[in-house]
Amino acid sequence: MKPFRTLLYYKYVHIPDAADFAQQHSEFCQRLGLVGRIIVAEEGLNGTVSGTVVAIQKYMDTLNNHSLLNNIDFKVDDVDEPSFSALHVRYKDEIVNSGSKNLPIDPTVRTGKHLEPKEFAEMMHRDDVVVLDVRSNYESGLGRFKGAVAADIDNFREFPEYIKNLEQYKDKKVMTYCTGGIKCEKASALLLEAGFKEVYQLHGGIIKYGKEMQGKDFEGNCYVFDKRVSVPVNSVNPSVISTCKICGTASTHMVNCANAECNDHFVLCEACGDKMKGCCCEECMASPALREYDGTGYYSKD
Repeated sequence: MKPFRTLLYYKYVHIPDAADFAQQHSEFCQRLGLVGRIIVAEEGLNGTVSGTVVAIQKYMDTLNNHSLLNNIDFKVDDVDEPSFSALHVRYKDEIVNSGSKNLPIDPTVRTGKHLEPKEFAEMMHRDDVVVLDVRSNYESGLGRFKGAVAADIDNFREFPEYIKNLEQYKDKKVMTYCTGGIKCEKASALLLEAGFKEVYQLHGGIIKYGKEMQGKDFEGNCYVFDKRVSVPVNSVNPSVISTCKICGTASTHMVNCANAECNDHFVLCEACGDKMKGCCCEECMASPALREYDGTGYYSKD
């Protein structure tokens, strides 16, 4: 067993006095020695946290015993070191930024039908199905399910407007997926609101699918929002679909541009990483906001 664990989780549930809850939750995580990023809103909780095996188990047990937060579907990875450098617990309007907290949907009332990974795998190649990746372009560019339609969006807040581009799929069964499931709760609800009749979502997202189905037919790597950045999913029929932005060679090495004023997400092979100092272009290499590139392409927000 590795000495640390990283959790990915969410829950849509009404949290009274969410700002106060965020402060109290931050203090609780500090006592456990956890690091990570947690968003708290009136609509629920969304987090990725990392810590020792004992601390993570205590965290999960506490949430499972909470009257509002029980039955969370935790995605657990064993890791060699914590996946973050510090702890940030933020109160925000939404736990997933959809552009407005006043959208005519409520994921606690109506979403697409949840499919377990095995059900998703059995359905995804049927002729009457379209598999829809609701993540951002840089995420789907790194890895996606074979044959999936990738939403052409830079951020999930663009998805409500993007739905008008999916009209041709209204007579299909639409199967949505994302990293851990949280975006699909809103995406599937928005699709139903827009008149799509049969909408499904992958329960637990790519991460759970990788654990239960060994990632079969997922091409490339999965983007994660911690210092691992890019993680493998498929151990059955793996492939690489992403290429270095600079030289075009196949690579899954995902970085943020070393220019803090750019911070673009892109694939950069190790050789070009050294040559470009972790930057996406020569202009960024000359920026006064250039950060030191250590080969990872991950920059802490601490």
